[in-house]
Formats: sequence, structure tokens, C-alpha cells
Amino acid sequence: MVKFDLGKLIITRNASEVLDIESVENAINKHLSGDWGEVCESDWKTNDDAIKNGFRVLSVYTSADDDKFWIITEADRSYTTVLMPSDY
Repeated sequence: MVKFDLGKLIITRNASEVLDIESVENAINKHLSGDWGEVCESDWKTNDDAIKNGFRVLSVYTSADDDKFWIITEADRSYTTVLMPSDY
């Protein structure tokens, strides 16, 4: 079940070079359904509130090759970015 709009989907150059497409697609589907991945309990609750109140949403996932990456949807839902933590 989709919980919010992604807007325009962007992947950083670094993330596109490191991550496999299947890991990214799986993570995006989780992100959209409210599975925030590997965030702490406090951030999980913050994300749940963010989708109700229109704030930024941050999820953390690990690829099949064991690379940690983030997905961030902006508060106005204009775009979502897939990025490596080093890209931030």
C-alpha cells in the first residue's frame, strides 16, 4: 500500500554506480509502503508522523552487496533521492 507520493525520483551518480537496481527497487517499494528500513525507533516514529503532516521522510537500507544507502523524500513531495551516506 502506497502511503505517499514520491514526486520525481532521482538517484545520485555515486549511488547509481554502487547499487544494484534490484536493491534500489525493493527499497523504494518498502519506502513507499512505510517500511523505513534500518532507522532507529525514534526516526521510525518521526517518519510515520512526517507522512501524516507533510515533513521530510528518510529511510535507510542495505543493498545485496552490503552497501548502506538512503532514500529521502522531501517535505513537499516534489522529489525523492536515492543516495549514499557519503553523498549527503
